[in-house]
Amino acid sequence: MAKRKKRSKKFANVDPAYLDKQRASLRRIHRKTVLFNAQELAAIDTYCKRFKVSSRSALIRQAVMERVLEGLEENHPKLF
Repeated sequence: MAKRKKRSKKFANVDPAYLDKQRASLRRIHRKTVLFNAQELAAIDTYCKRFKVSSRSALIRQAVMERVLEGLEENHPKLF
C-alpha cells in the first residue's frame, strides 16, 4: 500500500485539479538576467550576511516586485 500525503485541513474541500493548476500558474519559467557592479554586489552580500538571507535571488525578486507594484499602485488609471 502506497503512503498518501497528508493534506492540510486548509485545503480539505478544494479540488486537487484546481490546486495543481494554481501551482502550475505560479511556477517561475521566465528568466531575466541582471548585472551588478562590484560595489552593488558587495552591498547585496553585506545585506545578506547581516540579515541572514539565505536566497539572494528571492531577496532581489522581492525588492523588484515591491518597487514595480508600488509604482503601479501610485500610477493607476483614474476614473475622474
